[in-house]
Amino acid sequence: MITMIAAAGENNELGLNNMLVWHLPDDFRRFKQLTTGHHIIMGRKTFESFPSPLPNRTHIVISRNKDFNSDGIRVVHSIEEALESSKPDPQPFIIGGGEIYEQGMAVAKKIELTRVHGTFDADTFFPDIPESHWELAEEHYHPIDDRHDYAFTYETWIRR
Repeated sequence: MITMIAAAGENNELGLNNMLVWHLPDDFRRFKQLTTGHHIIMGRKTFESFPSPLPNRTHIVISRNKDFNSDGIRVVHSIEEALESSKPDPQPFIIGGGEIYEQGMAVAKKIELTRVHGTFDADTFFPDIPESHWELAEEHYHPIDDRHDYAFTYETWIRR
């Protein structure tokens, strides 16, 4: 089951200048819990926003640059190649950025979205989720607290 996982603001904001615009420790923990042991598919800019490859995950990086390479990752040049490369995993995760999410919307069967309750300056956005094709199967609200400046809701969407 191909799953997209993201955190997005009320207007689908993902980030600004290749950085997240919030810090949500519980969401980071959930991301780690869900993706550990799996293939994670991302664009080059998303990969380059990490200080190093994330532990215990197979990194598949989509890049138009035929010369791009980095230790500890697989480089492919299309979403189709990324999906083919992730076939050994029963649940690969598409983790961004915006352009990769756009392409992933056509092939994903599930979306794990953290809806951050706020609006943010951003230059990268998650695509709209067409409710004619997707059903909100589960949601859990997380209030503001001493470690989280924004409330957020974990949403699980399943393709109809």
